[in-house]
Amino acid sequence: MRYTFKDTLHACYLGYFTQAINNNLAPLFFIIFQARFGISLEMLGRLILLNFGTQIIVDVLAVRYVDRIGYRRSALLGNVFSATGLMLFGILPFLTPSPFIGLGIAAVIQATGGSIIEVLLSPIVESLPGEAKESAMSMLHSFYCWGQMGVIIITTLLLWVLGTDLWYLLPCAWAILPIYNFFKFRKVPLRNLVPTGEETPAAHLFRVPAFFLALVLMFAAGASELTMSQWSSLFAQQGLQIPKVIGDLVGPGLFALLMGIGRTAHGLWGHRFDLRKALVFSGILCILCYSVAVFAAHPLVALLACALTGLSISLMWPGTVSLTVKAFPRGGTPMFGIMTIFGNIGAAFGPWMAGAVADVSSWGLRSGLLLAVIFPTIFLLGLRRSDRARIELSREA
Repeated sequence: MRYTFKDTLHACYLGYFTQAINNNLAPLFFIIFQARFGISLEMLGRLILLNFGTQIIVDVLAVRYVDRIGYRRSALLGNVFSATGLMLFGILPFLTPSPFIGLGIAAVIQATGGSIIEVLLSPIVESLPGEAKESAMSMLHSFYCWGQMGVIIITTLLLWVLGTDLWYLLPCAWAILPIYNFFKFRKVPLRNLVPTGEETPAAHLFRVPAFFLALVLMFAAGASELTMSQWSSLFAQQGLQIPKVIGDLVGPGLFALLMGIGRTAHGLWGHRFDLRKALVFSGILCILCYSVAVFAAHPLVALLACALTGLSISLMWPGTVSLTVKAFPRGGTPMFGIMTIFGNIGAAFGPWMAGAVADVSSWGLRSGLLLAVIFPTIFLLGLRRSDRARIELSREA
């Protein structure tokens, strides 16, 4: 069989599906971990922090070594780590002295694979033949959403049918996808985004104010997205007193659906709209969604606000990436890696902060989500600051 760049694109789509499994499977088991292992909210937040903290460290290493190792070997390595981490996720908690230690070890291995995959996918897609790169980037990131939705729906329904006693089988089953994609990446054609030696040096990027702005936006985008997606399941069950199967499907499930719709719509028709104006609208809507989720008197209204947050943040991450690629077309893999680092810093800090605040507050997760409004606010202020100071992300490095 002769593989084409279309097969490469499909492998990247599956890669983001795998990353959605890495980031969103564990929160669906949080209520189980609390009941069976006695893990507190702060420890659950620490587990999220460990996941994304590991991704940050690996992102830093990937910036330095991915181009040397090569896209293909790096992709294969990422899928191996992802599959291994997922399988250990269902095994180690029963073998280690503390279940939290077992979950932590699995999270580190799984996050290592996810980080390598995430750093690679955007430059691989950017390197493929064709125009409309903004649309292609949004379409790529939409598969993270479809993966998140698939993980939530399938896992929730299987837990409902099989019962929570067999939860440990599900991570092992999800490991099949990165195993399949390992063999896919062995065959598909790949090419470098920027010829070796022609990339804009990272040191030069850091001397341009517009690049610092992009990193602030990435941090805020990661925190805005992951704080709600990581905690919405537990918030629905404990904060809103909604049954797990309904809470997961209407809360994080609909969150992922709306996020996917937003990114797919931009992937299909984004060339017709001003991306910067769309990002301003996204920030305003995100603030409103977080606020309604916290203060709504009716649980269903609060749950729908959690879900609508998915639409509000859908363009933040891929939109910031697209604007930055326009500004620095020769940034190469290191630029994507640095941006992913700051996005993952936000993704780690936001959920951890919400969990830590919830643990010491009598208002529980509502207080954590209320404080998280600061992240879309930072995103909006960053966009306004760029306009007011005339620091355009389209400025060439």
